[in-house]
Amino acid sequence: MSWTRKPLAQVAELCLGKMLDAKKNRGEPMPYLANVNVRWGAFELDDLREMRFEPHELDRYGLRYGDIVMCEGGEPGRCAIWKDEVPGMMIQKAIHRIRPNEELDYRFLYYLFLHKGRNDGFSGLFTGATIKHLPGQNLAKVEVAYPAKPEQKRIADLLSAYDDLIENNHRRIKLLEESARLLYREWFVHLRYPGHEHVKIVEGVPEGWNRLTLRDSCEYVEDGDWIESKDQGGDDYRLLQVSNIGVDSFVETGNFRYVTGETFRRLNCREVCPGDILVSRMPDPIGRAWLATEMPWRMITAVDVAIVRPDRSRVTPYFLLQHLNSRASLELATQHATGTTRLRISRRSLCALPVVVPPITLQSEFDEAIAGNYELRSNLQKQVGKLIQARDLLLPRLMSGEVVV
Repeated sequence: MSWTRKPLAQVAELCLGKMLDAKKNRGEPMPYLANVNVRWGAFELDDLREMRFEPHELDRYGLRYGDIVMCEGGEPGRCAIWKDEVPGMMIQKAIHRIRPNEELDYRFLYYLFLHKGRNDGFSGLFTGATIKHLPGQNLAKVEVAYPAKPEQKRIADLLSAYDDLIENNHRRIKLLEESARLLYREWFVHLRYPGHEHVKIVEGVPEGWNRLTLRDSCEYVEDGDWIESKDQGGDDYRLLQVSNIGVDSFVETGNFRYVTGETFRRLNCREVCPGDILVSRMPDPIGRAWLATEMPWRMITAVDVAIVRPDRSRVTPYFLLQHLNSRASLELATQHATGTTRLRISRRSLCALPVVVPPITLQSEFDEAIAGNYELRSNLQKQVGKLIQARDLLLPRLMSGEVVV
């Protein structure tokens, strides 16, 4: 069966979002999506910002079910399908809205973009030397190859079955993470930990608790490595980016960068090991942390990510992880950030952030209480990895017409 080939502009309506300008914008405050909110196939909607929109702008910059939302900068081409997760959602200028016409199944178009993204299919359209962009006029030229709509639907149904399982696992993971956060809050914010009834409060903290800095709580706090593009290549050590660090999670952006073992030794890189905590010194939010686990590759990380190794005689890994990701700690990290174009917290300021440390026995009890959550989460994440691998093996064969369904 032959496939039709057309430029994207002939099969979809394209729109770039609204410029963020607090002085000029008028109207009612409404939530909007920016680059940081868009992942491959999903959205991060926990910390949405608002911008003012006037009534005549609602259709122009608003989202409908089935729109494809794509990053214009950062990692251009990264996209997801909007499914009305939040009512009244709008888009900011760093975002393309792609609304396919009747010739295309919106899911099929998304998988076509995913396939291109996995194979550098957008890179020839990028502009910018350091920060890449995908301008609207270049996006409009992207070739879309597609079969008849019933065939598109069958392809999308097959690939969506994998993504539905992936999404279900992600929902279960979020519930496990929320359970751990709630227990941390109950014990160490509201101070309703086991035996709290018998402990005096002295100068605002329970007796026996200590006020330390992050540096005092750790064996070391070091920056990641400065790895230039010319030093990247091979597959010995994966270079984790700021964008890979989520709040208590590893975020798979699909942006795989590596260095060789020779480069690792020549640049004297520091390996990230399971049990280390990676802390992002840049937005968003600044100070968010992920506890490194066993991964399919050996790891190093970028210079704007701090590698924190807890001193286990003073703090336990899960306690420190939850502390760093607490609202109070994230707000404090943001307050200490500096920079005119892009905020970041210096390693010195990060090291000086306060940590109120309970007795190690109480921390250990907390770690034991939530260890099962993290073990189950790890198993679910492995399942997700296998599902993604299986889907991505099918993806090029389906999108090329090699396999007919």
